[in-house]
Amino acid sequence: MSSFGSMWADLEPVGRHSSTGGYRRFAWTAVDATLREWFRGEAERRGLDLVTDRAGNLWAWSGNPDADGPGLVVGSHLDSVPDGGAFDGPLGVVSAFAALDELRARGFVPDRPLGIACFADEEGARFGVACAGSRLLTGVLDPDRARALTDDDGTTMAEAMATAGHDAAVLGRDEETLRRVGTFLELHVEQGRGLVDTGDPVGVASSIWPHGRWRLDLRGRADHAGTTRLADRDDPMLALVGAISVARASAERHGSLATVGKLRVRPNGVNAIPSEVTAWLDARGPSEDGVRSVVAEVAEAAGTVPAEESWTSSTDFDAGLRDRLAAVVGEGAGMPAPVLPTGAGHDAGILSAAGVETAMLFVRNPTGVSHSPAEHAEPADCLAGVDALARAIEALA
Repeated sequence: MSSFGSMWADLEPVGRHSSTGGYRRFAWTAVDATLREWFRGEAERRGLDLVTDRAGNLWAWSGNPDADGPGLVVGSHLDSVPDGGAFDGPLGVVSAFAALDELRARGFVPDRPLGIACFADEEGARFGVACAGSRLLTGVLDPDRARALTDDDGTTMAEAMATAGHDAAVLGRDEETLRRVGTFLELHVEQGRGLVDTGDPVGVASSIWPHGRWRLDLRGRADHAGTTRLADRDDPMLALVGAISVARASAERHGSLATVGKLRVRPNGVNAIPSEVTAWLDARGPSEDGVRSVVAEVAEAAGTVPAEESWTSSTDFDAGLRDRLAAVVGEGAGMPAPVLPTGAGHDAGILSAAGVETAMLFVRNPTGVSHSPAEHAEPADCLAGVDALARAIEALA
């Protein structure tokens, strides 16, 4: 079995829920610890030097980035959304190790240090802030705010980190780690059907749409569902219904996307009028003005001021690096690989915004579905991604 296949088999059961087939790999949990231990084992098996940065991100280095850097880093993340798919994140990490194996088998010796990264808490599924590991690394996420973030059980990020053996007191922009990274290249399953339409197994990212998350706190008055007249009710669910309807219409009007995918209702009883509803709005699109307009119109409909939990401006990857990779990846086909934008956020976008030379490769997803157990990539396309990543490393390292 190839190194790719054996690694994939090792990861396949970790955090998979038996009733849904989806993955629940949340940051700083026992499942996350198993994933991190797997990464350590793969690094040690290849003789790589493992470093954990201040944010808890893992870096496995071949060569010395302090003496001979900055280096080229490839990788992604291993955590998931609730009941997510197998490929979002892990495909990039497994492909990075497999590409290194392929290059070593060819006798390739890089001219610069080569690193493999595993970013912590990319999805933000537990504490609500996406790309928390890379945001902390680059200083975009305030460490005091990060330490105070809570999950649905009231556990703070600081407490969760402490339980997992990471000292939250050291959180903050990590200049030492950033100095080591000259170029970052992230391979990811495509979260859409762009490559299905072009007929290509691998593509190159041009940009990431601006995107963000906002919390809507809607307050009412708890009361009895069977004795309170409709005219006497103060039901925050009605404001939520209006806000969701406006989100859809506003997104269509402004050429954007808007989703309310998470709710918290208090007291959450079948026969009780809610006293409070908390809803989270995800909005993104090709235009920052369009996205901001959607949020403003949803806020007006809800009658509240949304709390911005995260925001990432539009990311345009370096055009020269993008075009070079498109040529390298498309060599076998005799034409450059397709270049396409994405509405999904990634650690690559955070590093790019921080001034790191960054690029992304996408592997075809025949279903076009992501953040779901239906997310998929064919084995042949995964191996094409490994080969493309190996050729990209050869060109850049």
